[in-house]
Amino acid sequence: MTLIEALKALFLGLLEGATEFIPVSSTGHLILLQSLFGLDSHADKTFAILIQFGAILAILSAYFARLWSIALSLPHDPKARRFVVGVLVAFLPAAVVGVLARDFILGVLFDPRVVCTTLILGGFVLLAVDRANLPQRHEEATRFSLPMYFGIGVIQCLAMIPGVSRSGATIVGAMMMGASKRAAAEFSFFLAMPTMAGAFTWELLQSYDQLSADDTAKIAIGFVAAFVAGLFVVKTLLAYVSKHGFGLFAWWRIVVGGVGLAALVAFG
Repeated sequence: MTLIEALKALFLGLLEGATEFIPVSSTGHLILLQSLFGLDSHADKTFAILIQFGAILAILSAYFARLWSIALSLPHDPKARRFVVGVLVAFLPAAVVGVLARDFILGVLFDPRVVCTTLILGGFVLLAVDRANLPQRHEEATRFSLPMYFGIGVIQCLAMIPGVSRSGATIVGAMMMGASKRAAAEFSFFLAMPTMAGAFTWELLQSYDQLSADDTAKIAIGFVAAFVAGLFVVKTLLAYVSKHGFGLFAWWRIVVGGVGLAALVAFG
């Protein structure tokens, strides 16, 4: 592995961690930059999925005390048990779709043109939902109903299309079902844990025997960088969206998608 390759892995890892929990599509951004860097092999696509484990550890670190409290409450608190069941119910649709459609997703949808299009369309959807005067009946992410958890999980399946954004889909879905902006963002954190862990485990099982020593080293660099950047975002995002909403992220999506499409037209 050369120094340039290591620096690219570091930069891509920082980008993954910085964008994983905001509704701009971390995978979409990685695909665009990998295309710019000429990184379009199967190992590069696997890299984009496996470094998400760094972001998983970031959110586990930030929420460890709360998760531990929920775990201790399970034997005697029905609300804690319902929340855990709710997260699993929300996770299930994406797990099924991800397993069944993995080859199609990696082989067809990991395309810069798809990413740019979905970034732009998703940006306008996020902007519309952010500006809409939606009812906010749910202020606590751990107190949604089971049908609401399942509905959010179904909507999350749209994020199988790179550029849609896993956090963006869950946030929009939760807000449309009556969650406050803060509660919607927080539940996207909770749902990220099993979803990203599942994607990481499945991809590792499918690809571990195809990875070289250099591939493993680059994944390790990206993993650490994603952890550091992800921890910073998790600790600051809820306060930001409670005050400012998601407009900044919507416009960021539209600008990045527009610039990406223009570059594809100009340079192929």
